[in-house]
Amino acid sequence: MTSSPAPSGGRRYGVAVLALSVGGFTIGTTEFVTMGLLPRIADGIDVSEPTAGHVISAYALGVVVGVPILSFFAARLPRRGLLVALMAAYGVFNLVSAAAASYGLLFAARFFDGLPHGAYFGTASLVAASLAPPERRGRAIASVMLGLSVANVVGVPAATWVGQHFGWRAAYVLAAGLALLTVVLVLAFVPSVAGDRGTNGRREAREFFARGQVWLTMAAGAIGFGGLFAVYSYIATTVTEVGGLSEGTVPLFLLALGLGMTFGTWVGGELADWSVLRSLIWSSVASAVTMVVFWAVAPYGWWLMPVVFLVTAIGSVTVTNLQLRLMDVAGNAVTLGAAMNHAALNLANAIGAWLGGIVIAAGYGHRAPALVGAALSAAGLVILLWSAGTDRGTRATRSSNEAHHLDPADVRP
Repeated sequence: MTSSPAPSGGRRYGVAVLALSVGGFTIGTTEFVTMGLLPRIADGIDVSEPTAGHVISAYALGVVVGVPILSFFAARLPRRGLLVALMAAYGVFNLVSAAAASYGLLFAARFFDGLPHGAYFGTASLVAASLAPPERRGRAIASVMLGLSVANVVGVPAATWVGQHFGWRAAYVLAAGLALLTVVLVLAFVPSVAGDRGTNGRREAREFFARGQVWLTMAAGAIGFGGLFAVYSYIATTVTEVGGLSEGTVPLFLLALGLGMTFGTWVGGELADWSVLRSLIWSSVASAVTMVVFWAVAPYGWWLMPVVFLVTAIGSVTVTNLQLRLMDVAGNAVTLGAAMNHAALNLANAIGAWLGGIVIAAGYGHRAPALVGAALSAAGLVILLWSAGTDRGTRATRSSNEAHHLDPADVRP
């Protein structure tokens, strides 16, 4: 990939990476604020809460569709211009969401708003790596992703508070404002970086999607991680109607979710040094158990908060190691592997929100999505064990073949 040289001076480099991370903060705030305001959104567009939950799935499906399409067609475009275009589109569809007067329009707006999500993170990570000195490239990419974690600690609770006090539409207007801020910062502080003229998206896609371990890993993420979103999507009503707490406590529970996500991301990195695959297996077991605990504790108000923390902490361990696992099994298509992780996890978002809404609409109450989450985590565990078994068998066969291969030079008369 050709690119401009890294900006001279640590301060200029740091400001450029900060500008990119603001985009991650914007996306994280927008993606998750819908969960905290779902009852108000349902009232505002005159539908039931389970039906309103489908707009969460719409955003997630937008991410799933956008990642491969934009990654395939936009790889050769200048990076800074692409980032500006992606974030400008993000801002526009947040404004459309704020203005939506019907369920259908809001559903469409959330779908289109999800399209730039994965492409922005993929492009911003590449730009951050190209701007950083070689010894800081890993930190630069981590800094971009840190915006997403900070959003769940600060942005989502703050935007939820804004939506509670000024109407749910105000939260999307705030998100559009953050997108505009990102555009300004990227134009001001991120230098021009050329696209990859030598990329061959078709060849990379063929190699990536031909691998069985790729499909198993993505399936484990899309199904197993869906348990978190089955719970997260309906957290506001669970806290107020099941837990008996006031609406004003919802931002505090969202803060606990964000802190759990940040802590779990750190723990996931540490566990990855031990074993990526074993970390995924054990986090899936822990997730299933925690979902059952969530179901049991939900009626007890504040006692639910530490369980909420654990739900996203364990889920974030899964996210970190799924990213690494997918890159490990992607062969030479590592870039597509990193991008498709966002697609798999947002498919989990869609599946979890949809199934959670189904059991609520069927009359099983707002505790029921936690049991759906436990079942999804268990299903993800089965897929991971399948992946581990087939991977071990493949490695054993390869080792056996290598052991029995005789070089002609080793043959003696």
